[in-house]
Amino acid sequence: MLAIQGGVPVYDVKSRPWPVWPISDGTELSLLKEVLDSRVWSYNGPKELEFIRRWKAFTGSDHVFLVANGTVSIQLALEACGIGYGDEVIVPGLTWQATAAAVLDVNAVPVLVDVEEDTWCLDPVKFEQTITERTKAVIPVHLYGNMADMDAVLSIARKHGLRVIEDAAHKHGACWRGVAAGTLGDIGSYSLQLSKILTAGEGGILTAQDAQIAGRLDALRNCGRRPSNLIVDKGAGQYGEVGDFIQSGNYRITEFQAAVLLAQFARMEQQNAVRDKNACMLDAMLSKLPGISTMRDDPRETHRAYFKYAFRYDEGQVGIPVDRFRSALSAELGLKVESCYQPLNNCSLYRPHTKQRHNLNPEYWKAIDPSRFDLPACWRIFKSVAVTLPQNLLLASEEDIALVGRAVAKVLDGKSALV
Repeated sequence: MLAIQGGVPVYDVKSRPWPVWPISDGTELSLLKEVLDSRVWSYNGPKELEFIRRWKAFTGSDHVFLVANGTVSIQLALEACGIGYGDEVIVPGLTWQATAAAVLDVNAVPVLVDVEEDTWCLDPVKFEQTITERTKAVIPVHLYGNMADMDAVLSIARKHGLRVIEDAAHKHGACWRGVAAGTLGDIGSYSLQLSKILTAGEGGILTAQDAQIAGRLDALRNCGRRPSNLIVDKGAGQYGEVGDFIQSGNYRITEFQAAVLLAQFARMEQQNAVRDKNACMLDAMLSKLPGISTMRDDPRETHRAYFKYAFRYDEGQVGIPVDRFRSALSAELGLKVESCYQPLNNCSLYRPHTKQRHNLNPEYWKAIDPSRFDLPACWRIFKSVAVTLPQNLLLASEEDIALVGRAVAKVLDGKSALV
């Protein structure tokens, strides 16, 4: 009998809880005490500069900046690329609302484009078909366990003279053809929010390869101060143009967050290796089950990172709605099994017309209406295909991961009870 009907669940969370997230130990406490005792609690402190050095070495990026969160990081990236009122920025329709909201916050127009069925990332064909004379940039989003097709995205962007801002919020440590996610485009943006695989509670990282863009990013994050107006550690990657101040605000990170980040980063590669091993194990088990398909295995993604583990469900083949399948699987595993993000053309958290600051004029107001975009693949995935498991599950033992596969098989075998 299925657990949702009162049967015994496959996984007993009372006796064997799933791994917690985030993970911490005495390292965080020690580093936080160092910050307290130093009296350097704000920005450009030694912990922040040390993380910048390490992230540069890890990703091969020329320029790295820490900012307040992974939403303003995209906003600052757009501003650094000179994108503003009336410019169009192409965004996949399946992503967290912040990707598009950041475009609104620079008075540009988010243009929502459909995704590929087997990666849930930006469809390159639809991307190119959507480009107009107003298009100035594209934001490919690396979603859950997949990377966008960066070969195609970069080729199309270069052909049309577009800036590429990578949303790598889910992909700390992933690589495309050996190149770090977040360093393939003009600017890379990573989130450090609590649920992400590298976290400081809140925060964001920006990477750039161009010194002029980097100079603008540095000024934009720091109240408009040009780097030449600061006393900074030049070796940590503080670059920019000598000149006057520019208009901006305070988007800096604190030294306390940087301290936590250093401790978290020290564990990230090992954790990513465990997640990758367990995800491969799940792929092998689930690919043998009827009505279940794993995500595209793209050999160009040479290192993987998983914010969540996602797989695809075939309602027609299984014969029960995916929401019932997810509920039954949740009961077997003792954790929440979910769909993917809501498509942005009708997303409860993406409502541009509820904020009067965006009502610049009737033309712009109409342009930012998300309901004008058609996203059939996004909605098919959200309503009847997507099944996602939290990333902390992927830190469990091999024995526990085997039980996940067993739970999926049990629900499929007992599907008649769910009709």
